Amino acid sequence: MPQHLDLYIRKKYCNFASRIVSEKVVLANKPYYCKGEYMKKETGQAILNVLVLVALVAACILVFPSRTTNVRYYYEVGKPWTYEALITEADIPIQKSAEQLAAERAEAIRNNYAPFFDMDTEIMVEVADSLKPLVQEIYAHGVMSAEDYKQLQTDSFTKAAISTDGITYKPHLLDYYYTPGSAYNIVGIYLSPNLTYNEVKSLARKESLVSEIGTTQGVIAKGTKIIDKDEMVTTDIFNQIQIIEAAQQSGTDIDKPWPIYVGQVMLVLFFVGMLAVYLQVFRKQYWSLKHIVFFSVLIFLLVGLCSLDISLTNWSIYLIPLAWIPLLVRVFYDARTAFMVHITAVMIIALMVASPFEFIVIQILVGIVTVSSLKDVERRSQLAQTAMFVFLTYTFVYTAYTIARTGSFTALEWQPYLMFLLNALLLVCSYGLIYLCEKVFHFVSATTLVELTNVNSHLLQEFSQRAPGTFQHVLQVSNLATEAAKQIGANSLLVRTGALYHDVGKMVHPEYFTENQSDGYNPLKELPYDQAAQIIIRHVSDGVQLAKKYNLPQVVIDFIATHHGNSRVRYFYNSWVNEHPNEQIDESLFTYLGPKPQTKETAILMMADAVEARSRSLDEYTPETIDAMVEQMVGAQVNDGQFSDTNLTFKDVEDIKRVFKERLEDMFHHRIKYPELKK
Repeated sequence: MPQHLDLYIRKKYCNFASRIVSEKVVLANKPYYCKGEYMKKETGQAILNVLVLVALVAACILVFPSRTTNVRYYYEVGKPWTYEALITEADIPIQKSAEQLAAERAEAIRNNYAPFFDMDTEIMVEVADSLKPLVQEIYAHGVMSAEDYKQLQTDSFTKAAISTDGITYKPHLLDYYYTPGSAYNIVGIYLSPNLTYNEVKSLARKESLVSEIGTTQGVIAKGTKIIDKDEMVTTDIFNQIQIIEAAQQSGTDIDKPWPIYVGQVMLVLFFVGMLAVYLQVFRKQYWSLKHIVFFSVLIFLLVGLCSLDISLTNWSIYLIPLAWIPLLVRVFYDARTAFMVHITAVMIIALMVASPFEFIVIQILVGIVTVSSLKDVERRSQLAQTAMFVFLTYTFVYTAYTIARTGSFTALEWQPYLMFLLNALLLVCSYGLIYLCEKVFHFVSATTLVELTNVNSHLLQEFSQRAPGTFQHVLQVSNLATEAAKQIGANSLLVRTGALYHDVGKMVHPEYFTENQSDGYNPLKELPYDQAAQIIIRHVSDGVQLAKKYNLPQVVIDFIATHHGNSRVRYFYNSWVNEHPNEQIDESLFTYLGPKPQTKETAILMMADAVEARSRSLDEYTPETIDAMVEQMVGAQVNDGQFSDTNLTFKDVEDIKRVFKERLEDMFHHRIKYPELKK
């Protein structure tokens, strides 16, 4: 509930003890207290907001990549060194690259490593003793070479004669003889392995060889001047600077100045503080715990993802869909707020990346494109369109920046473009995040409003059946209010949705309202004026209760609660005064409980509701009568101060009245009378 609504309730209702309970009013399930309790509540709210923002700063600092705690330089080959002379303050070992170290270790293992096996000599003796008779028998038959045996078969010989003394030869069938292969088939089944792999000693040997390969290849001695100020960065100098930075990141450099931490905290505090100032000065309605938590969660989520990307992977920072922030904020808030939250996150993340200027330029332009191309997510295609614009922005700005920086088209690489494409695809997936944010933070997106305007929904169907006259009234009010909202730049979809439900409370007792009385009988005429007024007034509270029963969003319930403001039920009020001219009247019995409209949208509905209802009682419909009626109804509301809590301007009111007049003239324009057919 907006803060100015608290002020209104405190001023309006704390003077009517008979209409409040325990010095507080309960509206939309939230208690709003009188002056003393209100001030305490406001102070506590501000403290909670500040604590959440301080927690955001602490969380962002904690998730920063560890390497950001060291001195970092920004330099390029062929560009001058813009810092003071770089002189090493300690011996810095030159680390071998991961590829070089892996190659040397693989070569050492290949040349010097042999797996270890243990031999069992007992098995050898046992097997030899058991095989000796079998081997003797085989050799007694004779072992012929495989080539000779195959040649005999090829020549169709079935026998071969053998001699042991070279004189006497005795023939035998070929199957009587053995070849080495057939002999092994018989002997081999008796052989058992006697060599066992020794895993422990083999691995120990391999680790020993690996450990002998050093991870460094020389040292940059302490006191070595790497580069002087304004000196050109060459390829060799570039590599040496990278060695120094790698040593710092790995913790081998002892120089880790504590002011780095202080500077980071100060910068993050400043960025978050500027967001807080913006909300407090320009968007005070968002200076509440729910909104602060939402902004903080979004910022921390993207800062954390970028930190993980930098610390644990070699992926490009542009894979992280930072456009999630302006997109999600834009769906539920205005474009200016979305851009401010986006800038806060971008500036914090820029403290982590290697090329902060390039990063800031690209992300600022992406944020501008996102908030400009997306207003309401009424259709899923809008997300795809925004994702396409973001991809084109990334591509164009990266290409232009790279060419301008290097002066060469050959410096362009294909990998960043792939990252931009994946980034855009992740942006399309934010449709699920919108739904998640709605449920967690109780927001209302344009998609939800579109669903609520479906007249085939259960509640609106029941509304049209139980109170058909009132339902036709809300349809006409919805059309009037929507056109007026478009004219002054208000949220037309929100106005349309609120208008459809603003009189839903009349379906509880539809018979008391003239638009639903078809037989001319009005039961209110049989009641005293004050009781009849209370019945009419009750349709507002009935509508609020019914809306809560059907889980309508609070932003829609506000339309129900405020569409009569704190105006009077003039028919019964005037009738009572006319019949009791000399008596004191209790005006509260004839006055709606309010509150008054708080936004342009609820104010438009209040005007449209009154104008449409009054238009049904005109005796004739001419431009003059419609003009006078609109001026009278809206003028009475303005004079009654019903729009004092909104930011409507006089021009807005005039534009709204003009739209009402044009639309009503179109609705009630003169129609020609069709002639009867003469027989």
